[in-house]
Amino acid sequence: MIRRRKMVRSFQDRPLPPGTADRLLKAANRAPSAGFCQGYRFLVLEGAEEAAPLWDIAYALSTSDHTTADDSAEQVDALKRAPLVIIPLACKNIYLDRYAGPNKRLARDESVHPIPYWYIDTGFTALLTLLAVVDEGLGAVLFGIGGPAEIEDFRIRFGVPPEWDPIGAIAIGYPDPDTDPVPPARPGDRKPLAELVHHGHW
Repeated sequence: MIRRRKMVRSFQDRPLPPGTADRLLKAANRAPSAGFCQGYRFLVLEGAEEAAPLWDIAYALSTSDHTTADDSAEQVDALKRAPLVIIPLACKNIYLDRYAGPNKRLARDESVHPIPYWYIDTGFTALLTLLAVVDEGLGAVLFGIGGPAEIEDFRIRFGVPPEWDPIGAIAIGYPDPDTDPVPPARPGDRKPLAELVHHGHW
């Protein structure tokens, strides 16, 4: 499963089997979390109508000055055929409250958490979702929603409270590689372990 996982950026206009979203979310909810805080939630968008505001944001981002060259309108065209989008969100306050509690007794202050585990744990849920997608015989891609302006627009459109941060969006569906406007990464592009790993000392 791990070897078969890859990012898929174009999808067939084809519905998913019943229960797919629930199975993926159950897998995501198996993620580890610091202090078992489980400071993550999921916004699930099923079908074109529910996801339309997200694609509006993506289209606007594709024509802005603060995006990458491959974040084009053509890329959004390919993505928006995905019948399912899962957006994992993280909440810092849940961790601050948990670790200020009687069995942790840290100051309720972000400075005592140099590593933001609310994002790490929510990232774990995203990875488990991507792996569960492979198990379902589907494809998926995790993509960013944008900068502060786009995230604020996202909050307004979907009624997301300000304490919840979307770490990205996962588009899910049946792959359509022939219409993917972004060339896939090749296995040979992956850095060798000798370049990444330090044994015993940096």
